[in-house]
Amino acid sequence: MLFRKKPRTPTRTSLPENLDLFDGLPDDLVVFILCKLGSSASSPSDLINILFTCKRLNRLGLHPLVLSKAGPKAFAIKAKNWSEPVHRFLKLCANAGNVEASYTLGMIRFYCFQNRGSGASLMAKAAMKSHAPALYSLAVIQFNGSGGSKSDKNLQAGVALCARAAFLGHVDALRELGHCLQDGYGARQNVAQGRRLLVQANARELASVVRSRSSPTWRRPHQNDSLPCSTGPCCGGLLSDFGCNVPAAEAHPVNRFLKEWFESSRGGLGQELRLCSHGGCGRVETRSHEFRRCSVCGKVNYCSRGCQALDWKLRHKLECMPMERWLDEVGAVDNGADGVGGMVEVEDDIE
Repeated sequence: MLFRKKPRTPTRTSLPENLDLFDGLPDDLVVFILCKLGSSASSPSDLINILFTCKRLNRLGLHPLVLSKAGPKAFAIKAKNWSEPVHRFLKLCANAGNVEASYTLGMIRFYCFQNRGSGASLMAKAAMKSHAPALYSLAVIQFNGSGGSKSDKNLQAGVALCARAAFLGHVDALRELGHCLQDGYGARQNVAQGRRLLVQANARELASVVRSRSSPTWRRPHQNDSLPCSTGPCCGGLLSDFGCNVPAAEAHPVNRFLKEWFESSRGGLGQELRLCSHGGCGRVETRSHEFRRCSVCGKVNYCSRGCQALDWKLRHKLECMPMERWLDEVGAVDNGADGVGGMVEVEDDIE
């Protein structure tokens, strides 16, 4: 008689109670994971909370490789939360080679703390690594002569920096370059080329918004789209002239920081210094009458032609002229006369 052998059940080896599997991971693997977490962080707390988890994560989280890979949203700091530890953290990231940290800290030092030399140096450090926002910010500084006198303006250098930033895909720099060529500001006037760049800027902006939103709200052009309106189905955002209701592109975190800083009590904005009227900018004058003002109403100020064009489409077009004048202009267009264009001229304040 044959008997079947019962299969032997493997004996489970019991793990020691004091064994921590995390301690068994090599440092290189943990650093790699932290780099991925830092680059995809959606807020500063995503990275800061890791540092407070345990001593090992605190040590490896401050590794230069991890700090150099942190993404832009990891530095989206609120002005009300600014403190010396935040300043030290940004400095650590900048010293580790993080271009976003260099740009963010440079803008804060230049405009908020009036440390012009250190701020411009940090922005230049990021610009040398082909950081498009840093290149554009340096161009604005050159156009305005920020941190110096009116004679310190360098229009040619501003155009060159704008061209480099536009080549890297910066939409605001492309728009600024288009206005410079169209107006002959810092470069030889070329109206056709300038208008072509402006069309490219609007098209790129539309493409970026469509990519970032899965289902944009498209609409058919309304028969009264030539009239400005603030409510109703014919009201579009920045790109309403393309036939779609989409909002303006999200501002860079440091621009939101500057706006919050100077609108709060911490900013200490002088009575003679003005904030750029474009809501997504946040730059402030470094001397009296540095920015340009609208020549029609004289109530708004802009650090650049790009900010003026954006604010004109978003807001100022509805506020600069009364509705009665708009109706008169539309009637003139219907009768074959020339109407008001989308841009208003700006001029320097009389000093």
